[in-house]
Parts: sequence; C-alpha cells; structure tokens
Amino acid sequence: MSDAPTLRLLIADDQALMRAGFRMILEAQPDLRVVAEAADGVEAVELARRHRPDVILMDIRMPRMDGVEATRRLAGHRVLILTTFNLDEYVVEALRAGASGFLLKDAPPEELVRAVRVVAAGEALLSPAVTRTLLDRVVQRLPAAGARAPALLDELTERELEVLRLVARGLSNGEIAAHLVVGETTVKTHVSHLLDKLGLRDRVQAVVLAYELGLVSPGVAER
Repeated sequence: MSDAPTLRLLIADDQALMRAGFRMILEAQPDLRVVAEAADGVEAVELARRHRPDVILMDIRMPRMDGVEATRRLAGHRVLILTTFNLDEYVVEALRAGASGFLLKDAPPEELVRAVRVVAAGEALLSPAVTRTLLDRVVQRLPAAGARAPALLDELTERELEVLRLVARGLSNGEIAAHLVVGETTVKTHVSHLLDKLGLRDRVQAVVLAYELGLVSPGVAER
C-alpha cells in the first residue's frame, strides 16, 4: 500500500469520540489521511468545499443540518453515509441525494477501511443483499416519478433496460452475467452505458431511479 496515492478524508459526526475512533482506524493505514472533522452538517459542507476530500464519511443525524441535506449540497463529492440503524429511513433519502453507499457505525475496522477505498475508487458501496432488504422495506416512501419514465427509458437499449432491472433487484455483475448468459465484462459495459445515458453517477442511484420509475416493485422476486 506504500505506493498508493494518499486518500484525503473528511469525517462528519456530532460525537467527538466517534470522530476520534474513525480517525484512529483510518490513519493507521498508510494511504489514508483525515484532513478535516465536522461536528454538524453545516460545518461538513463548509469544510468539504474548502478541503475537497476524496471521501466524506457522513453521519445521518447531526444538529443544524442532517447528513441527507449536507449530502445533497455536496453534489459531486463522494459521500459514505454512516448510520447506527441498518434500515434507517433516511438512508434511502441520502442515497437519492447522491451518497455512494452506507455503512453501519459498528462495522469492523477492516470494513470501514474497505468502504472508504471502494467509494474513493468511484464505486457504489451497497451490497446486493442490502439493496434488496433496504429498498424493499422503505422504497414506498419514495415519490412516484412515472411521468419521467418514457423520456428517460427511451435512451436505453432493450438489453440495457434488462440490466437496469436486474441491478435494481440487487444482483451483482456476476449474477447478472449468469442470468443473461454473457460475460461479466459485457455486463460492466452495459452498466456503464446506462449510467451515462441516464446521467447517474453509480449503480446506487440507478437502483433508486429504477424503483422511482416503477421498473421494479418492492418484494417481487426476479431470478
């Protein structure tokens, strides 16, 4: 890891001890450095714009401004949502606001480190199992957006639309490849194309959009 570029991080949490714990874990890695800490959402937005960190670790619930609104105001930044609740209703709102994924605060240190690196690499941190469980539980809170569907989906080929539905079901690239009987590289290409066409940053946003547009419905299995 010594030759890896240093990743610059910002930790936003209203608990000083929590911030200190995260800092200790992260800075034990040679390629990770915490450049700023914020005690609330307002401070998080200000410091993120000043320091331009590679990844922001954002608590969901903070005073003055919560993590959802802070994430919304930091469009273009890579945000990893931290929560004490596995199915916190605010998690979906944070993902819709542009977060790249979420992690439980009591996750093992190695998972925290991995999560930061995954998000920094521009990937979405939302496992297939979590995708299914989370969205099936709380997606009904999302506002209907069916009116947007025709114009948006006209941009996609039939295969890209099929891949989008499978992504929304929480299937990994490998599972999608097996389902469609194609190579995993082909699936990655389809995912990349559909993200570009829909103006989405990652597959997390694609999952939420698919539910919003009614392409898939909570609790309906598709294998």
